[in-house]
Amino acid sequence: MAGQEIRDLNEDPQNSPLPPIVVPHTELSANALTGLIESFVLREGTDYGERDVPFETKVGQVRRQLERCEAEIVFDPNTETVGIVVRKPGGA
Repeated sequence: MAGQEIRDLNEDPQNSPLPPIVVPHTELSANALTGLIESFVLREGTDYGERDVPFETKVGQVRRQLERCEAEIVFDPNTETVGIVVRKPGGA
C-alpha cells in the first residue's frame, strides 16, 4: 500500500488533463516546420530591442534553436494547439 497514489474518487479519469507531447522537429516535413516557425514568430510579437529584426532572421533564429535543442515543439492534446518553447537547462 505504501507508495501508491491516493486518488480523489470524485475525479473522473476521463476528464483528467493529458500531458503535453514533445514533437521532434525532424519528424515534420520541411514545409510543415517552416509554417509552424513562421506562425510562431508572427504571433509571438517578440521585442528585439531598439532595432527591428527582419522576419526571415527571426525565423532562422528559431530554426537554429530547434536544431541545437535549445527549443522544442510541444503539442497540447487538451487544447489541440502547438507551440515552440525554450527547453529547460538539464532537460532531456
